[in-house]
Amino acid sequence: MTDIVIGPETTVTLHFEIRLENGEVVDSNFERAPATFTVGDGNMLAGFEAAMFGLKAGDRTILEITPEHGFGMPNPSNIQKVGRESFSGMELEEGLVIAFQDASGELPGVIRAFDDVNVEVDFNHPLAGKVLAFEVEILSVQ
Repeated sequence: MTDIVIGPETTVTLHFEIRLENGEVVDSNFERAPATFTVGDGNMLAGFEAAMFGLKAGDRTILEITPEHGFGMPNPSNIQKVGRESFSGMELEEGLVIAFQDASGELPGVIRAFDDVNVEVDFNHPLAGKVLAFEVEILSVQ
């Protein structure tokens, strides 16, 4: 192991687990192959990267990621009403995630409510507004 610490442009290999405040695991790779990324390459949220600055190979810790440094706060303008006719033939239920097409590709939306006329769809990231526990085990830093 070296004493190189995580900082700009370092390449990091790690195991991680992301949990909600209630302990629910959102994502984990501890039982799978580790992830490798280069700080600043866009593969990891900047807030997650910055929280790891100063860590080195062999470190294992839990970092608290606030919404401002994670997936942001929910934006009310990202909740849209869509005509029910756009969902013909679909069985709708609250919490259902549907992929919509937009100019940049696929955009997931969560069904919040619906009636015979409209469907309320939330296009905010599902983790927006959440404080996250980000457990990391740093395997290597280059």
